[in-house]
Amino acid sequence: MTTGFNWHRWRLAITGSIIIGIILIAAIFAPWLAPYSPYDLDVAAMLQGPSAAHWLGTDELGRDTLSRLIYAARISMQVAFIAAGVGLVCGTLIGVTAAYFGGLVDLVLMRLMELLFSFPAILLAVVLMASLGTSILNAMIAIGIVFIPGFSRLARAATEVVLREQYVESARAIGMSNTRILFREILPNIIAPLLVEAAVAFSYAILLESALSFLGLGAQPPEPSWGNMLNVGRGFMAQSVMLSLAPGMAIFLTVLGFNFIGDGLRDALDPHMKD
Repeated sequence: MTTGFNWHRWRLAITGSIIIGIILIAAIFAPWLAPYSPYDLDVAAMLQGPSAAHWLGTDELGRDTLSRLIYAARISMQVAFIAAGVGLVCGTLIGVTAAYFGGLVDLVLMRLMELLFSFPAILLAVVLMASLGTSILNAMIAIGIVFIPGFSRLARAATEVVLREQYVESARAIGMSNTRILFREILPNIIAPLLVEAAVAFSYAILLESALSFLGLGAQPPEPSWGNMLNVGRGFMAQSVMLSLAPGMAIFLTVLGFNFIGDGLRDALDPHMKD
């Protein structure tokens, strides 16, 4: 019998947390960590390679690539957390309500979710952005709406399992209100799979925000974003490969970190996983 902290079950979550923690620190303290302003132009230093003055080189307008990469982390992480939060909160409320009340409520809510789920995520995000307009706020809303059906279906399935437990029947028997049952008996017992789904949603939000910015529907120049940096860099591959490589690696590491957290939480919180 083993006691104490089980590193084996938490190793992926810890590794992912370290990666995301470093990126978050860079985003939060960007004004102090970035060597230059991400908006300063220097036409004499256009498309330079990595050097002591510019560790990741410069872009087509002479702006420091490392500084823009650090500031772009702010936008990507902000969009990821808010969009995933919108999907988590709204989807969970819809799924739990549908499963708990059942009948017509379940039928209407889940048919609406299936209607949203039938659209490819990127297509739905593009349509919403085209309707709402191009801005970071609208990107958060659009990506958040994309996530709602997935969270709602997961919350509904988990709630149906919990509803069969005796403590829910006991709560009903003693006259506990529906609101108290939902928030005291059901939500705490379905949080584990929702946290795992949220970690995956963070990584997907990073990809969606980058895709929207790449298409010109997210952050607008001169605001730095990993997506629009990739879009600019693809036109200067022959002159400076770092323009595309740097934001591409930032997206890769961020998505990898969130996926590690998701897999690690699944391993650690799933009671059926063996040590």
